[in-house]
Amino acid sequence: MAKQDDTSAIEAAEAAQLEVEAVEAETEKLDATSDSNHVAKAGKRSAKALKEAEELQAKEERKIEDAEEAEKPKQKANPTRTRLERQGKKFRDAAKLVEADKAYTLKEAIELAQKTSPVKFDASVEVHVNLSVDPRHADQNIRDNLVLPAGTGRDIKVAVFDDEKVEGADIQGVEELTKALEKGEMNFDILIATPAQMPKLGKFARALGPRGLMPNPKSGTVTTDVAKAVREAKAGRVEYRVDSTGIVHLAVGKVSFGSAKLDQNLQAVFASIRGNKPASVKGTYVKAIHLSTTMGPSINVAISEL
Repeated sequence: MAKQDDTSAIEAAEAAQLEVEAVEAETEKLDATSDSNHVAKAGKRSAKALKEAEELQAKEERKIEDAEEAEKPKQKANPTRTRLERQGKKFRDAAKLVEADKAYTLKEAIELAQKTSPVKFDASVEVHVNLSVDPRHADQNIRDNLVLPAGTGRDIKVAVFDDEKVEGADIQGVEELTKALEKGEMNFDILIATPAQMPKLGKFARALGPRGLMPNPKSGTVTTDVAKAVREAKAGRVEYRVDSTGIVHLAVGKVSFGSAKLDQNLQAVFASIRGNKPASVKGTYVKAIHLSTTMGPSINVAISEL
């Protein structure tokens, strides 16, 4: 009996010892965790020092990554092609007929423009005149309209915002046009209105303005003589205005017009530009003139032609 009691006592002591060891191990684990999370006020375990150590380690890792990237073989970059080389074959062939450094007479430029049109359709002939003006000044913001003697070559669709019937108008009537504009429909090239009807168009200014369709007295589309405005629009009235860099861009006809008609239209445009020279512009008025067709190469025209 005494032997059994001794055995039980030994087992109880061993169990107690194991429990003590388990508690001590858990305590050591908690102490280690507490030490690792402890941030000192100063020294190597301060917040500043730990942050600097992390940044230094990240910097070293980036250096290693950059070195590995530098060791990779680099792909050879293709040389940048010129603007002419990026054009299509037909354009390049047409451009060969134009001498880049030569200033052509107007007659030569017109003939060359017709030869260098690379498209199958009846291309427009455009003139671009660079003027020594600053559009930020009101007196140098050149703007005008004129009727081209040979017309534009386009079938112009004219709308009249007035109830009075006008011969030649494609669309007319205040109510009819108001309904179309409310739906966002603008199936016309020129909109003509009388001064009395202009207030009704005010709410459509944001839609018409960016498209260049808002009637304006300076362009001849706000007038009391609506019939005359319609006739001129159909005959080939055009409007031009210098852009922000002082350049006039204007289509003056079609390739199919032939040299004589294109020359008539260009002379009319040049006369208008000369007549609008601001008094404040001294010295050289025209800096450059270029002629081109739709998608065709640019042809330098002698400044003396204007």
